[in-house]
Amino acid sequence: MSHATDTYQATFHRRWGHLRRAPVRALAWLLDSPDLLDVDAPAWAGRIAALGPVTPDVADWLAQLDQDPARLEAALGGKTYTRLGLYAEKLMAFYFAEQGRLVRHGLQVRAARNDTIGEFDFLLARGPDALTHIEFATKFYLLDGGGSNEFDALVGPNLADSLGVKMRKVFERQLALGEHPAAQALLPLPVTEAQALVKGWLFYPSGSWPAMQGITAAHCRGFWCPLDELDAVAGEDFLILPKLEWLAPFRGQPTDRLLTRAQLSATLAQTFDTSSTPVMVAILRRQDDLTEEVERGFIVPNDWRTRAAQVRMVKSL
Repeated sequence: MSHATDTYQATFHRRWGHLRRAPVRALAWLLDSPDLLDVDAPAWAGRIAALGPVTPDVADWLAQLDQDPARLEAALGGKTYTRLGLYAEKLMAFYFAEQGRLVRHGLQVRAARNDTIGEFDFLLARGPDALTHIEFATKFYLLDGGGSNEFDALVGPNLADSLGVKMRKVFERQLALGEHPAAQALLPLPVTEAQALVKGWLFYPSGSWPAMQGITAAHCRGFWCPLDELDAVAGEDFLILPKLEWLAPFRGQPTDRLLTRAQLSATLAQTFDTSSTPVMVAILRRQDDLTEEVERGFIVPNDWRTRAAQVRMVKSL
């Protein structure tokens, strides 16, 4: 794939290249990246939240946080996160709290001691007498099936999830939580608005970026290809991205994690001998004394398409 100069990565580096700390860069991406879902699309019935443009004050706040991250580090609790969703949620909770909007975060609702009904991701102040319930998600889906516009064709790397399944769960269950009597007994104020805030990246078969109704046109995107098509992917320097680095485009000092194409191919072949999980890879370029991401994609095992078709067949029965 060609390295276009107008990729999201290029935009992010121009705007946020001065940020060096990984959690601050991840937070900048959460606040400034395009929403994954089109807030105006009829499919979402007005139930999609949008953060809006980052203001100069917030941009200054991020720069100051990069210089002195003590408050952010305290909010993250000094722990090593293994779940990307929890890490992103903690970053957003910190932002909402710093903005003076957070009323509750992670409020669990139980019908009984061992019967959890659900959880409010974020309850935000909506004026003096009401709350907004925000259901938050960071998602990474691969388009399975070429140019299909069905949300179920956007599937998770491990094939256990799809955008269609996720949004049905959000709309039918999670956004209705404020209406449950057990929830109303816990709420300090009534919930008068419930919306989903969805950030993420979508990945398309190499060379194919179809327009999809309901998806923001400028969404963050990348490619996917099976391992045996890796030679067709442009680039000389590669980096395997662990999950906690999936949010913001990579930018940093050259590291011994950099791989040549041959090294990447050998590493992935060995990985796929024991694992069927696709691997996120960044294509890098050297920029002064740094390396920065120009494109990203999932490399999948060669049988991934076959397994995806089997999953579709099972779900259709």
